Amino acid sequence: MSRIESYHKMLQAASQFQYNIALILEAKALEASRSCQWISGHLSGAHFEDHGDQVKKLLEVHDQMIEVIEGMTKMEMALAKHLHILLVGSEAGGTGSVNGDGGNYYS
Repeated sequence: MSRIESYHKMLQAASQFQYNIALILEAKALEASRSCQWISGHLSGAHFEDHGDQVKKLLEVHDQMIEVIEGMTKMEMALAKHLHILLVGSEAGGTGSVNGDGGNYYS
């Protein structure tokens, strides 16, 4: 297999990976929409002793969603870093280093 064919297979794999991430994000968006509807209907002030407890519970749900978003962002950044190294590194003579920083594109 030639080098170009290898790069092509890597890019196809990255494309499939991005498609799978899009499916995950779509499912998470649907889940977030359902959660929003459930929270709006079930976590009203009548279900808590005071407003502080209600805010605390809603912040827990919010923090969980932030963790999911951060995890997906880290995964995307790692993929972008590797694709950048692959594409730019191959154009620069195959050194694998970007701008002489050892491949640390996102620090």
